[in-house]
Amino acid sequence: MEDTVRVAAEELKGYIERIEKLEQEKKDVQDHIRDVYAKAADEGWDTKVMKQVIRLRKMDDDDREEQEILLDTYKRALGMSCESE
Repeated sequence: MEDTVRVAAEELKGYIERIEKLEQEKKDVQDHIRDVYAKAADEGWDTKVMKQVIRLRKMDDDDREEQEILLDTYKRALGMSCESE
């Protein structure tokens, strides 16, 4: 029984250590991304718009088109679009 517990504890420890390592790698990647945004901002790029573009690029074409149609529809309904005039 003790051997089983010891094996289970080692397996659990292995999972925990892998997760901890991945969490650190994730933090490192997030730091690199933040650095790239900072450099882009220093060069005069609008990072908010860049983030929107990245979010849109992650979407498939149909979802992106649907979002754009809905956004345009809402803007027109609220009088926020030139087309509403």
